[in-house]
Amino acid sequence: MSRICELTGKGRQVGHNVSHANNKTKRVFLPNLQNVTLLSEGLDRSFKFRVSTHGLRSVEHVGGLDNWLLKSADDKLSPRAVKVKRELAKKAAVAA
Repeated sequence: MSRICELTGKGRQVGHNVSHANNKTKRVFLPNLQNVTLLSEGLDRSFKFRVSTHGLRSVEHVGGLDNWLLKSADDKLSPRAVKVKRELAKKAAVAA
């Protein structure tokens, strides 16, 4: 299972541990990923995603999963999230 947020695309970053003597050793910064169930109001279903806590706050700020998916680019989303986005778009096209 890769360490990438399914909604924001946030992944691992590489940096250094720096000691008091200014010695630098490589290290990895991993995103804080959580398994969450998000409710889609447009589809009346819930979906399980592995989301970073930063991404979860962003989704809540935008107004929910539906708004987040419709506003985000497909290249940032996981294949599962893109599938949900297509379902939302299809349902919106039928309703219009």
